[in-house]
Amino acid sequence: MDIVMKELFTTPIGLLSLFTLGFIFSMGLFIWWRLSKNIRDEEKGN
Repeated sequence: MDIVMKELFTTPIGLLSLFTLGFIFSMGLFIWWRLSKNIRDEEKGN
């Protein structure tokens, strides 16, 4: 496990993988927030 963490945090491909995972997670949170906001706004309008 120590080798995996060293590879993840020190090599360029590991850092790129971390960035990609963080970006996908952030995008998912943004889409969830946006959809829930739209649903709330539609319920208020009706």
